[in-house]
Amino acid sequence: MLYSPLMLDEVTQAVLSREQVARYLRGGEGLSPVEARERIYAYLDELRTTQRYHIYRALKHPLYPILRKLTRIGEGMEHVERTVAAGRAVYVSNHRSHLDYLIGPLILEDYAVRPPIIAAGINVFGGAFGLIQRHVTGAIPIRRNSRDPAYLATLKVYVAEMLDQHDLLFYPEGGRSYTGDLKSFKTGLFNATLLAQDLAHTHIVPCALTYDLVLEDRTLARQGVKRRQRPFTREIAEMVGSAVGYETRVFVTFGPPIPLATYRPDSRRDVLQLAHLTRERVGRLYKVLPTALVATAMGPSIAEADLTGRVADLIATLAARGANLDITDPTMATERGVGLLALRGVIVRDGKRLRVRERAVLRYYARALDHLLTQT
Repeated sequence: MLYSPLMLDEVTQAVLSREQVARYLRGGEGLSPVEARERIYAYLDELRTTQRYHIYRALKHPLYPILRKLTRIGEGMEHVERTVAAGRAVYVSNHRSHLDYLIGPLILEDYAVRPPIIAAGINVFGGAFGLIQRHVTGAIPIRRNSRDPAYLATLKVYVAEMLDQHDLLFYPEGGRSYTGDLKSFKTGLFNATLLAQDLAHTHIVPCALTYDLVLEDRTLARQGVKRRQRPFTREIAEMVGSAVGYETRVFVTFGPPIPLATYRPDSRRDVLQLAHLTRERVGRLYKVLPTALVATAMGPSIAEADLTGRVADLIATLAARGANLDITDPTMATERGVGLLALRGVIVRDGKRLRVRERAVLRYYARALDHLLTQT
């Protein structure tokens, strides 16, 4: 179906008028202009999203059974407040759990900061959760594996046009980390951000989410790598099963804003430099929690006193590198980390020694510090 200009909303018209998209509307690559237009209109229909803030705020009530298990702790909110007062904020975060989609925006809501729209993988748009994403929170479905240049151009320009009206939150790792480490950042949405009309008043706000315990830790650790996209309903079912007895703190740490006025969207080098800088900032913001310290210092079998000594050495190394430490006392950090990992069934006490029960899960938590321990 073709649409007349009178049938198109303001954002769609703005997208179609951008040269990055207009050149595909003229056809080519085996498509007639009519076929190209149909394809791009279909992509725009898929991308279209609406944020209904009054419903969005009320979501905390039906989600209470999940949210009561999470103690949300926000850090660096002064950076957020300064950025939103000056213009548009583009929050760029690491991605640990499907819960991130709730936690990041709700931290902003806790501090009465206007909510961003969210760029999320299209796999999470199935069923009732997908309806909430598209029609309440204002999430944009992303085809992460698409190589169609017309789709990529349409996506980037659509995101850029939405930045005229909304702040944005996205996860440039391209999905949750299955190994536990901080992955490389993909550049597509950085490029889209640089296509915004008012870069002088648009800033990236780096953000790090860190959990004492990640709800999907076993599922992610056992897979190790993402071999195929599983149905989202199955992933939700697994998360519900993992939630029995689950409670955790989650830290959401924001850093100083990164100005964008000097970056050029048509420069591949500029886009790469921006992605690398943002990843470095996110990595430094990452909260070093006791579970990660114990997992890194743990051996196959170790006395708790020896483990405390290793944790002390690790804390000293990380402190020297300016890491964002939760606890600096090695005895307290060891006690808390061992307690949480034992409660999760990852390690067990065997007399006076600690032994590993879930080796893959322990490595998952240990790798969370790789980017801090391998930096030069």
